[in-house]
Amino acid sequence: MAKYKRVLLKLSGESLMGDKNFGIDPKMLVNYANQIKALADQDVEIAIVIGGGNIFRGLQAKDSGIDRVTGDYMGMLATVMNGMALQSALETVGLYTRLVSAVGMEKIAEPYIRRRAIRHLEKRRIVIFVAGTGSPYFTTDSAAALRANEINADVILKGTRVNGIYTADPEKDPTATMYDNISFAKVISLGLSVMDMTAFTICQENNLPIVVFNVNEPSNLQRIVKGEQVGTLVEA
Repeated sequence: MAKYKRVLLKLSGESLMGDKNFGIDPKMLVNYANQIKALADQDVEIAIVIGGGNIFRGLQAKDSGIDRVTGDYMGMLATVMNGMALQSALETVGLYTRLVSAVGMEKIAEPYIRRRAIRHLEKRRIVIFVAGTGSPYFTTDSAAALRANEINADVILKGTRVNGIYTADPEKDPTATMYDNISFAKVISLGLSVMDMTAFTICQENNLPIVVFNVNEPSNLQRIVKGEQVGTLVEA
């Protein structure tokens, strides 16, 4: 019996790179498609927000003379490319999907309409939200928090390269220890940067839990949905 019936999975663009320094590793697409299919086979309703950092980050723009707003829109387009790639991989394993964009591009994606997105989920279609919030200055973490609350998700599953939220960056500090459970207030007060503070604040205000976990461990998604202790649970 699944603990969570409707989830929003947040994947970073970098998670698609695999061992590459840039772009999309086909092996990672297959990996995520298989994990998501295993979740769908448990009758879980799945929405996905994907980043674009493997292609372009808005914050990089200032280094190349591009203004912040233009850079953020370029980053949104990068998320659309990743979403299309993930959509193709999911359909290859037999899942029905909808690509839903916060920026109008009717040739390749539906516009975001809340009621329609919820109906897709009820019909067990995988909904991939792309183009962030559609506005500059907001990250895809903020988009994940916003969409998860709008579609009445039970939880945000934030996939990372590490096992959860640590007292310090475990890739830099070997003495860092992991939290099994932590409050939004503590995450915000300590400035733990696994998601941006806007996203944490949105979830805190609406009492929406977040599970931060290692997405590269294939069984983790299913274990979380079954209610097992995996990663770090952030809640009020």
